[in-house]
Amino acid sequence: MYREKLTRIIEDQSGATAIEYGLIAALVSVAAIGVLTALGTSLAGVYDLVTTTLGG
Repeated sequence: MYREKLTRIIEDQSGATAIEYGLIAALVSVAAIGVLTALGTSLAGVYDLVTTTLGG
């Protein structure tokens, strides 16, 4: 009886799948933050150039 329950717990993959999805979401978030940070710096330079060119 206990052996069957232990075997079911060990063979259950649902927790591992949830952890994998969580890790993938974290990786995508970190990548998006990096890209948006770099893009934001680049866009700030473009806005400064436009402002200077228009005489602001």
